[in-house]
Amino acid sequence: MVRIRRKCFISYHHADQNEVLRFINTFDHNHDLFIYRGLGLSMEDDIINSTNTDYVMSQIRKKYLKDSSVTLLMLGKYTWARRYVDWELQSSLRRGETTTPNGLLAIKLPSFPNDGSFPDRLNSNLTGTDACFARHIQYPTNTNDLVNAIERAYERRTTHARYIVNSRERMSYNRTCE
Repeated sequence: MVRIRRKCFISYHHADQNEVLRFINTFDHNHDLFIYRGLGLSMEDDIINSTNTDYVMSQIRKKYLKDSSVTLLMLGKYTWARRYVDWELQSSLRRGETTTPNGLLAIKLPSFPNDGSFPDRLNSNLTGTDACFARHIQYPTNTNDLVNAIERAYERRTTHARYIVNSRERMSYNRTCE
């Protein structure tokens, strides 16, 4: 069977950068399971210098989300508090006449606490039933599980787009973590 490598935008909290790098090195670089897209990890010109959130959102879409089809949200202890994660999810879920949303798959990093919180925009798209858009998984222990989860997220962009909840207001500030 031919496996298609999906272009995946990776959203994460900067405090989890080491774990995210390990994930990318393991599953993209070593196993070639997906094609990485994202801000902050080995991409040139990835800093968007602006306080205008509409401009930042347009740049995220233009530079990073434009050619990706699945967003992988890497869940760490404080991912729920980061406004850029909210903005990236909002851009990922955007749809229109010529815009197909990204599939959305959240992956719990090894450091994700048992009582950890999900970002609000992710929670809005999870209902625990099949009638929702997003999914979340534990950190993958093998390549097949990850490939299958990414492929299911990719398929849900069209099969489950009607369940997207993206109406909540954009976060203005990072939340206090402790």
